[in-house]
Amino acid sequence: MEREWVVEESVVVGVAPDAAYGVVAEVRRTGEWSPECRAVWARRGALVAGERFVGWNRKGLLLWFTTCRVTVAEPGREFAFRVDALGLPIALWGYRFEPAADGGTVLTEYWQDLRTGRSRRPAELLGLVFSGTRAEDRAGVNRAGMRTTLERMKAALER
Repeated sequence: MEREWVVEESVVVGVAPDAAYGVVAEVRRTGEWSPECRAVWARRGALVAGERFVGWNRKGLLLWFTTCRVTVAEPGREFAFRVDALGLPIALWGYRFEPAADGGTVLTEYWQDLRTGRSRRPAELLGLVFSGTRAEDRAGVNRAGMRTTLERMKAALER
């Protein structure tokens, strides 16, 4: 099987795009829905492009952190951030918010593997050591995690 470099999953939530965006852009809440991210160090409130934060992740007994920088912060439309580990590019994560026909929002989470070029091998090794996941398996792990994340977000947004 060929390695996947981009993954995305979507769910329809029963709130307007601006409301969904407000929850996602408050990155300190990520640990509430993500099966891998446990906590985020960031300022309070929705982050804007250029702001940085630190994500603390856990898989089984393995624990690691990543540094992140918001790359897109367009309320009601898109929120994205780049993830690095020890200065190496790892991934781009993001969310798109599109109006649904019923007045809700199509919430799409996406991931792009940035472990390419000269830093590819060291970044892949870091991923294996810290998360226990081989580079060629990361897309599948993330797809399953996205489904869990989106279902948890949907439940929280529709409460």
